[in-house]
Amino acid sequence: MIKNLLASVVLAGSSIAFAQQSAAPIPSTTLPTPTPGQVVEQKPQVIPAAPQLAATGFILVDATTGSIVAESNSEQRLPPASLTKMMTSYLVVDEIEKGRITEDAMVNISVKAWKMGGSRMYIKEGTQVSVIDLLRGVIIQSGNDASVALAEYVSGNEDAFVDAMNQKAAQLGMTNTHFENSTGWPAEGHLTTAKDLAVLARAIINDHPTHYPIYAEKHFFYNNIRQPNRNLLLFRDETVDGLKTGHTEEAGYCLVASSKRENTRFIAVVMGTESESARAAETQKLLAYGFRYFQTTQLYQAGQQVSTSRVWSGTTQEVTLGIPNNIVLTLPKGREQSLQAKMHINEIIKAPIVVGQELGNLTVELDGQLLVNTPIVALQPVEEAGFFARLLDSLKLFFRNLFS
Repeated sequence: MIKNLLASVVLAGSSIAFAQQSAAPIPSTTLPTPTPGQVVEQKPQVIPAAPQLAATGFILVDATTGSIVAESNSEQRLPPASLTKMMTSYLVVDEIEKGRITEDAMVNISVKAWKMGGSRMYIKEGTQVSVIDLLRGVIIQSGNDASVALAEYVSGNEDAFVDAMNQKAAQLGMTNTHFENSTGWPAEGHLTTAKDLAVLARAIINDHPTHYPIYAEKHFFYNNIRQPNRNLLLFRDETVDGLKTGHTEEAGYCLVASSKRENTRFIAVVMGTESESARAAETQKLLAYGFRYFQTTQLYQAGQQVSTSRVWSGTTQEVTLGIPNNIVLTLPKGREQSLQAKMHINEIIKAPIVVGQELGNLTVELDGQLLVNTPIVALQPVEEAGFFARLLDSLKLFFRNLFS
């Protein structure tokens, strides 16, 4: 688990695995450590196994990097119950933020939406309800009626909306998910996994930060009925700010929760527990484990200068080098000072040079294991010098190579 975890890295918000460079050897220079201070060799921290939960399946993921910290049966296909509504709300918010619908648009409530059973917002057939109220009805009250009403409004009918749900699931990489409805109502073939739900939760948090705070709202009052958010952790842990609960007899009690402490945010998915209190307690165990032993660490920012290098045949003799993307890792706590970062810069760099041109690479290792292998690029352009300057540099390089 730790080996897989340390191999994960985020570049510009995407999880990318880097291969070792196969080019000819080039000079290496040790970089300063990513955080100030002298490198202190530390013994690897003893990290216990993840807690065993009374659940059918679970997963704990770093929301920033996508690194998996703990999992069990995370790829087992299970009925998601109302966790389905996370995809319903994702698509609706996506429509809002892309300007295709508005929050204050009024939605006609159909007989089908009004007659939905299970958890409800208690909307009435023949009335009109705003998009934003229905969205809160989905997220906070887990309303099946609100889900169908929004599905019909966005796509014309629920079947068309479900098709969009499955297309979006495929785009997000939810490879073991298939939806049959917008609510999570039990249906043959309506299945997902803990891992896929973590992918969806990351998308909700990272793609729609403006609307994500709705998931933290503890109550919603509509039609003279005040209903609480079913996520008990919102009332027990102030660092928890979402996401969704689900329950059917077949699925058991399920919860997707996210918590942020300082610069680290974890997403916990727990499926198939025996009660409402059990799903909250088991999720708390998982989050506590993550925050106790791991942290999100930003090593470099996009565009950050890491060095300069000699330029031949250019209008200037030096080029500034940097990292093209953010580099963020999930690390065991206290191990960032043990990271070893090295630059490998091309021995001969000739103009012309354009911004973003690869001129080397940077590697980061921990305990001899490669975590990062990313390009080093030019942060500024360098134009080609005139004929005589290029001729002089060519002669210098000739004699340099002759005597080296």
